[in-house]
Parts: sequence; structure tokens; C-alpha cells
Amino acid sequence: ENRKKLFDHFCQEMAKDRTKHKILPPSKFGLIQITRQRIRPEMNIKTKEANPNKDLEVEAPILLVDKINTELNRVVKNARYKKGAIYIHVHPFVAAYIDKGLFSLKNKWSFNHKRIIKIIPRDSYLYLQYNLTDSRSKILR
Repeated sequence: ENRKKLFDHFCQEMAKDRTKHKILPPSKFGLIQITRQRIRPEMNIKTKEANPNKDLEVEAPILLVDKINTELNRVVKNARYKKGAIYIHVHPFVAAYIDKGLFSLKNKWSFNHKRIIKIIPRDSYLYLQYNLTDSRSKILR
């Protein structure tokens, strides 16, 4: 009889708990087993980004690296930008790809153009957005 009261009291108290739980009745020794499963609140995280192109075609991210390289070649060949470092501002994911490894794209570009090239990750940039600047933060285009 006391075991039944104890079990009912546990059930009433655990009814207030939000977690999923299971209460087993008392054993011969008076042991009550309780299992609880934690429930996390659902989080809504925005994973979509705006399409940087106005015409509804999405470019492959691999082409972005080629576009940056082409732009870099054009800037280096221009007589106005012969001195100083070149800063490439890109989305952090693209920055990680360009900067990755010992023989990274950044090191290859620096070696080929004989210039210091620095990659700057920008959280505010869209995935396919980039800018080339000089040491005075002037956009090179």
C-alpha cells in the first residue's frame, strides 16, 4: 500500500517535468527507477542567402575563384597598382578555401604575381561577393 502511494506521488511530481520520462514501480527493495530524456527547444536558423545575381541563375562557387584570379591578373598588370599589397575581401567560407594548406591559392597567386596578397574574411559579404583593395582600402577595379 505504501509502495503504491510512493509511486503515485512520484508520478504526480514528475508530471510537472517537461522531459520525456518513464517511472518504474518500486522493486522488492523499494528501489524506484526513473529515466529521463532531455528535450531541447527547437531553433530556427536561417540558412538561405540572397542570390547575388539579379537574373535568377546561380553561379558555381568554383567559378568565383577563377573570376578573382582573372581580376587579380588584370589589376597586377595595370600600371597604377604596381606597388603594395593587394587585399581580397571575400565571404569567410571562400576565404577559408583560398587560404587552406601550405600550397594554397593565396600563396600561388603571391608567387605568380610577386606581390603580397592578403585574404580578409567579411561576414557581411554574400557568398559569391568579393572586392580587391589596396593598402589604403581603395577598391581596385
